[in-house]
Amino acid sequence: MSLAAPPFPPPAVGDYAHDWALVDVETSGVIPRRDRVLSVAVVTIGADGRQTGEFSTLVNPGCDPGPVEVHGLTAERLLGAPAFEQVAERIGEMLKGRVLVAHNAQFDYEFLAHEFAHARMWLPVSQRLCTLALNRQVDPPTSDLKLGTLAAHYGVPQQHAHDALDDTRVLAGILRASLREAARLALSLPLVPCPPRAESQFTPKPPKTPCAYRNPGRLKPSAALQQGMKVAITGETSCARAELIGRGVAAGLNMMTSVSHHTSVLVTNEPASGSAKARRATTEGIPVIDEGAFLKLLDTVEPGTSHEASGAAPSVPAPRRPTPAPTRSADKPLQDRRVLVLGGMHEEAVAARTRVVELGGSAAVNLSRSVTDVVVLTGGEKDRRMRRISELELAVHDERWLASPIAVTETIVQAEAAPGEEAATGITALPFHVLPRGGVIDLSTPQWHLTAAWAPQSRCEVDVVAFVLDEDEQVTFDEDFVFYGAPENPAGTVRLLTDGPAEQTVAIDLAALPPASHKVVVAAAIDGMATFGDIGAVQISTASGSDAAPSARATLDAATTERTLILGEFYRRGLIWRFRAVGQGYDHGLDTLARGFGVEITD
Repeated sequence: MSLAAPPFPPPAVGDYAHDWALVDVETSGVIPRRDRVLSVAVVTIGADGRQTGEFSTLVNPGCDPGPVEVHGLTAERLLGAPAFEQVAERIGEMLKGRVLVAHNAQFDYEFLAHEFAHARMWLPVSQRLCTLALNRQVDPPTSDLKLGTLAAHYGVPQQHAHDALDDTRVLAGILRASLREAARLALSLPLVPCPPRAESQFTPKPPKTPCAYRNPGRLKPSAALQQGMKVAITGETSCARAELIGRGVAAGLNMMTSVSHHTSVLVTNEPASGSAKARRATTEGIPVIDEGAFLKLLDTVEPGTSHEASGAAPSVPAPRRPTPAPTRSADKPLQDRRVLVLGGMHEEAVAARTRVVELGGSAAVNLSRSVTDVVVLTGGEKDRRMRRISELELAVHDERWLASPIAVTETIVQAEAAPGEEAATGITALPFHVLPRGGVIDLSTPQWHLTAAWAPQSRCEVDVVAFVLDEDEQVTFDEDFVFYGAPENPAGTVRLLTDGPAEQTVAIDLAALPPASHKVVVAAAIDGMATFGDIGAVQISTASGSDAAPSARATLDAATTERTLILGEFYRRGLIWRFRAVGQGYDHGLDTLARGFGVEITD
């Protein structure tokens, strides 16, 4: 298959024209800080879409190659291959000055970053583009967003799946087609900046062992310590701090790095020191003991109550998917429609999107292939997307259209029975749940991705974060706060994936969460003084994998002044994991939200 032709046809120029470096890696596993690259392919393409270079090689990782049944690369095949450091310079020259493109680009980028760090080199990439993220914006009518599925949809031949070079050639065809669709819809490309990565960031963090016991509450006067009590230490100690923590953990205590309302006792030899922990303990009325008393109490720690042993493999029923109806119901005339609302004051737009959901539809936040109708409120006619909406011949309505289910039904039936076309005989239901605020679904598999998307912003940035919480809705330790500066918790069970300036994803392995973890809360926060009233609606989607079709979607509207927004929560209900769309906003910033979940924030 030749990549020399065809070049990008118009209108995939201008904002859509870059020098591209298309990359695919095959690896020994899925964790970049632990696993290694087995093969790598790079194809470079100019701004006109013509191929300018190609390179591929097997790589000897010096370790077990992992799932041979997936990639077909045995230890024998890799034995004579070069080590990565022997090809790093050549790969770096091909990446330099170009946008790195991959299908699930953060995966390939992180693996390359680690390999370059092993080779004592910098990864020369300043921007990346994920074709998964781009196609989530385009929203093509496919069953999922796997490379093979998109290749079939866009008519790109695929010969050898999981062969790095063939996958990269297929990726080139998908990129060309996706850029054409993005240009047709006037979508902003989800380019992600990639600042230089320091080698220290790649040092594996040993997983912390969560406490196996539930918190029995605060230490009472003259009472014994009990397993599961949350204990914090502050100030200078006679014994090494590490020794005190180790002895506490060995006794079954939950040794914390911060003080919260749920702390059982604070250990300090300087209660009047004025440290942040001491001040918080005073404010919360938390008992305070000195080091000597703590050591004495460690000799007689009472047994505690174990967490529910339900974390290994959640036993969950299949999700309740919407059932396609033979005819459109009178009270849910929008049950198979995606509606984009433009213009209006914030409250008007919120009311319109809420009404769309009430009528059975899905409220979109951006123009995509799946949008079927557009509601234009006051001022919406000036939206830059209106020209494309007219060119795409989408149905455009004013706010009166949503006032009556009968009016909605009549206009849809008229459109479906347009002259020269056969009237629709049935309804194809949306392939996902449309969740209202507070809506809940049961989860069918242990691994989930929650993706949040919003309209592109020029005045502020939105950050998605996650908190892994215990039964007291507190983090077990600060590292269970996942955010852009710490995008993975120590056990690797919750990870933040940045797919673009207007989309971020939290990946969660529910089966690997310890029994102490009862909930994962996903939130969004705005940098600076902007509010979610400025941002507008945020769409959240749940999927059972990075390239899986969404199983549920919700469009969340905060009010006018909120700076943080709880998007959704994964929570245990007995042996069942569930997801709830929350949509609760707060006027305070991310630091206050984090403190509320027990995270120690340094001012």
